[in-house]
This record gives sequence, structure tokens and C-alpha cells, in this order.
Amino acid sequence: MKVLFLNGNNQNSSLDNFISFLSKILENRKCSVSELKLRDMKFSPCRGCFNCWVKTPGVCVFKDDGDLICREFIHADLVILVSPIIMGYPSAIAKNALDRVIPLIHPYLEDVAGEVHHMKRYDSYPELALLLEKMEDTDDEDIEIIRDIFQRSALNLQSKLKFLKLTTSSPEEVANAIINN
Repeated sequence: MKVLFLNGNNQNSSLDNFISFLSKILENRKCSVSELKLRDMKFSPCRGCFNCWVKTPGVCVFKDDGDLICREFIHADLVILVSPIIMGYPSAIAKNALDRVIPLIHPYLEDVAGEVHHMKRYDSYPELALLLEKMEDTDDEDIEIIRDIFQRSALNLQSKLKFLKLTTSSPEEVANAIINN
């Protein structure tokens, strides 16, 4: 299994240590693990121009690290968005990275179980998961809202949300959720 961590942590912290420890556990379980530290990358936020659908299908007009994010994303089996919860939501850098993968789907729409969704551009897509660090002001409602939003985001990316885990879980518990579900 190829696991990609999209590290949306804005600063070096215990969250980075958690990812490092979890990566070692996964590698010991024969997973291929990679990490993109979004704070060290240069990519513009999606501007919603839809040129990646109309003018340059499948390719963003920005020539930056967004191309690398897309490439790594589509080649993974599981993408884990890692972020602190800031004001009730994952970090802006994490959200921006997820927005930049829109070229991976078609602009064309289809009916899926009574809902309208974008058509696939590729034969397969990775599952999506969330690993979040709660802040002092994070409550259970914040977690449920995030879960709901990212379940919909995963569906729109032709995928599913495999799990949402908090860093209050041990790295072993998160590794088991990755391997066993």
C-alpha cells in the first residue's frame, strides 16, 4: 500500500513527530510511505478559473508545486491529510492543497446514486483520510462538521473518507486503521 501524508501543519511541532513515528510503523508493515510538507512547498491557491478543465484539461495553469501534489495524490492508495484544527477547520494550507487536485477529475457531470458528481479522469483514485490535532477550542461539533465536509470532498474526488483520527489516538491505532480497514 502506498500512503501519502499531505502535511498541512504550519510549523514544526509534535504533529510532525507523530507523522514520523507513524511512518516508521507503516514502513515496518511493508507500506510505501511519502510525505509532502506543504509549508515547504510553493503553490498558489486555486483561483477557480477552471482552465484545468477547459483550456488545459487535467493541468493547472499555475506552474508550481501543485503539479507535484496532483501527481503524488493520484499515485497513492491512501492520502492522509494531516493538520491541526484551527478555528474549527484544518489549516488553510491543507485546504489549498486539496483544492489544487481538482484537475484530477473531469468537468463533466454524471448521476451517482441520485446525486450529481464530476466524472473520473483516471481509472482509480486513492482513499482519503484525516489525521487531525485538536486545539483547546476544538469541540465535538467541529469534528463532525469536518467529517461531513471531507466525506463530501472525498466523494467528489471519486473516493471515500476511510477514517478521521485525532492525534489523541496512538500511532499504532492509526496504523491499524490504515492497514485493517
